[in-house]
Parts: sequence; structure tokens; C-alpha cells
Amino acid sequence: MMKPTLVLVGRPNVGKSALFNRLTRSRDAIVADIPGLTRDRHYGHGRLGHKPYLVVDTGGLEPTSEEGILSEMARQTRQAVDEADKVLFLVDGRQGVTSHDRIIADQLRRTGRRIVLAVNKTEGMPAAVVTAEFHELGLGEPYAISAIHGDNVNELMELILLDFPQSDDGESEGRHPKVAIVGRPNAGKSTLVNALLGEERVIAFDQPGTTRDSIYIDFSHKGRTYTLIDTAGLRRRGRVFETVEKFSVVKTLQAIEDANVVILMLDAQNEISDQDAHIAGFIREAGRALVLAVNKWDGLSDYARHTIKAEIARKLSFVLDFAQVHYISALHGNGLKGLLPSVDAAYAAAMADLSTPKLTRALIAAVEKQPPPRAGISRPKLRYAHQGGSNPPLIVIHGNALDEISQSYQRYLENTFREAFRLAGTPLRVEFRTGRNPYANRTPAPLSEAEAKRAHRRRRYGRKRYG
Repeated sequence: MMKPTLVLVGRPNVGKSALFNRLTRSRDAIVADIPGLTRDRHYGHGRLGHKPYLVVDTGGLEPTSEEGILSEMARQTRQAVDEADKVLFLVDGRQGVTSHDRIIADQLRRTGRRIVLAVNKTEGMPAAVVTAEFHELGLGEPYAISAIHGDNVNELMELILLDFPQSDDGESEGRHPKVAIVGRPNAGKSTLVNALLGEERVIAFDQPGTTRDSIYIDFSHKGRTYTLIDTAGLRRRGRVFETVEKFSVVKTLQAIEDANVVILMLDAQNEISDQDAHIAGFIREAGRALVLAVNKWDGLSDYARHTIKAEIARKLSFVLDFAQVHYISALHGNGLKGLLPSVDAAYAAAMADLSTPKLTRALIAAVEKQPPPRAGISRPKLRYAHQGGSNPPLIVIHGNALDEISQSYQRYLENTFREAFRLAGTPLRVEFRTGRNPYANRTPAPLSEAEAKRAHRRRRYGRKRYG
């Protein structure tokens, strides 16, 4: 059964993102008292009782804008309305009916979609009074709600979902890769998302900072399901000035943590910067599988291509030992054929299930080939290994005196395991646990009175007589 799709539409700053978070029980959408935060379509899953649904947050609709970013936002909203089973038109009860509300209502009526009118920000106000003037929009009975406080939201959703059947089965969504696309502003992240989807799903504009939120998009390719996460561009901390941009940075970092695989977009038209290295370092520190995509590769001279490859080898060497590199043009679709297979390989490596016997055999073979260096009078002894986690794979090694293992030998073991199990595309973590004497910290049992006297006589008169 297909989930019904509910699209949230309205002017900027009427509370659509707050309602989206309420309906999805998440904090996925940025919410602040600033108009125009949301720009792209933002999808989320929700459930009321046994009725699941798909809710779509849209950018504030400025119906009079004919060019620029506001026009692109309006086009995205119209596309979302075309996909909707029902449209929830949100208005501001504290501002009353505006001229833009009338224009939007007229446009929605022409779509032929089923429309529900919700009057937001009505907490502490009589519902009959605050909704009275909105009858003039001609969209049926207006419903007073408060997205922030949750007033009457469940009642409204019961009404909206009344026409849709129940689903007794739980949501059976199989495990599939979550792929975050990150990079500096204007590196081509949204263009890559649109190229992979085959449609203009997110706004791609020749202006840095077009994407502000992290947009989650489900799609299928050759029978395999993915969730793409389009993120805001990451600048250096000293260049993040606007409050909105600070929100965007936080959402991007959260998207990296939430993802299984990260595609790091590099701009071949500009040099590989220290910021690119910082982003790659954060991805590795988070333990996420990584694919490098060098965008805008078409049109570069041979000398420029050689220079970019040398900069990548010099500044990003710490991730090149496991990450695949693709040279692409997201705008023209060149070089994209191998991108998703690399994502699949990185996801498989990140989620790999490694058996204890095979890990132990690989460990013994590595030690036989190159024993750990001696530390003082003792040499660390590595006994066995097992898997301690995934995404990234964690291998736990047990033995004695493992606190003395050097960083270089740890890297040697990481590379050995990566080669033995073909863990391409993901970082690998090795953890050492030194074995201890199980009786070392045991508290001796108290002696009985007879045993205490016997011990005293033995110490005083010797073991021969009282042993």
C-alpha cells in the first residue's frame, strides 16, 4: 500500500517546518523566526495510529516572484503539489488573511487537489474567532492549530487521513544506504543529486549557499533503494556569519553522522583547499565510508588535471588509502556511471559481518609476517580478534601488554585487515584489550575461627609441626 502524501504549503514563516517536525516527530527541518529558511522539498515519514503517511515540507510560496531564488522555490512547491494526495494550506492566525494568502488559495483551487485549510499560531485564542475571517478564502472549514505546542494537530491529522485505509503491518523498510553529499558551497552537490535522480528535485542555482537544509530523498536505481541527503555547503568557521548558515552547518554535520556513506564533492575549477581536508577529516573521524567526487572535470586542460590530482594526493592522502576517487561532471552527466557502484562497495564494507575465526587467522598471519616491536623487556602478545561493531567496522584484539602497541603497527594491522576482507571505501578501527589475571583483584574469603588459629600456630611454630 502506497502511503498518502501530504504537502505543506503557505507563505514564508507561517510555521510549515515546525508542523513538519511535529508530524514526523523529528527535528529534521530547521525552525527559526526567520522567513525563507526552507527552500527545497523536504520529505519525512509519519504515522498516526495504524495509518502511515508521507509529509512534504516546502519553501515559502511567494506567488508574485517571477525570477531568482524565490521563483525556483515556488516551482519546487508547485511540483510538490502535483505529487500530493492532499494539500495542507497553512496560514498565520495572528496576521490574518493577507493578499498573498488569497493568491495562493486561488492557485491551489486550480490544481484540483484536495485542500485542507489550517490556521496556525492560535494558541491561547478562541478558535471560532481566529478562524472566522479565513472563510473568505473559499477552501472549506478552517481548523485552528498550534504547530509549536501541538494544539489540535492530532485531531486535524485524523480528519486528513480519514479517507485513507489503515495499515496493520509495521513499516517494513529494509536496510539501504543513506548517502550524504557534502562539500564546500557551490561545488555542485544539488546538481549531482538532480543528475542521479534524473529530475530537478532540488534547487541548483549558480549562487553559493542555495541549499540551507539537509534534504532526504529516497530513490531506486537498478532495483536498489538509496536515500540521498543533499546538504548545505560547509565554509570555514571564521566565514560563517549568518544565523541561517550556522543552522545549516549543524544540519550538515548531523547528516554526516546519520549517513552510511558520504560523497565528498571537490571543485576541480578551484584548488583543493584546507577546508576540503577539514571536511574529509571530520568524515573519517565520524567513521563514515567515503567516496570522493571531483566535479567540473570537463573542460580542464591536461596540466590543470595533473595539478588537481597532485593536490588531492598531497592534501587528502589520509583518506586515499581507502576512498575511491571519481572525476565527474554533474552538470553534463559525465563520469557518473561508476559512482553508485562505489557507494554500494563502500556501504557493503562499512556494514560487513566479519567472523571471529577468520579475523583471528588474519591476525595470526599478520603477526607471523611482522611481529610487534618489543617494548622494554616484554613483547606484546596478540591472541585473537573479533568484531566489535560496524559503520565503521571495529575489530577488537585481545592479548597481553597491548598498551605498548605503536601507532605504526596499528596502521599495519588496519591495512592487513582491509586487504584480507576487501574493505574498500570505509575507514577501519582497531581496538586493543589487554588480558588480566582473573584472580588479581579477587578479595580472599574470610577464614573461619579454626582456620585462623591454625594459621596463627603455623606462623609461630613452623609448618613442620602444624602444616
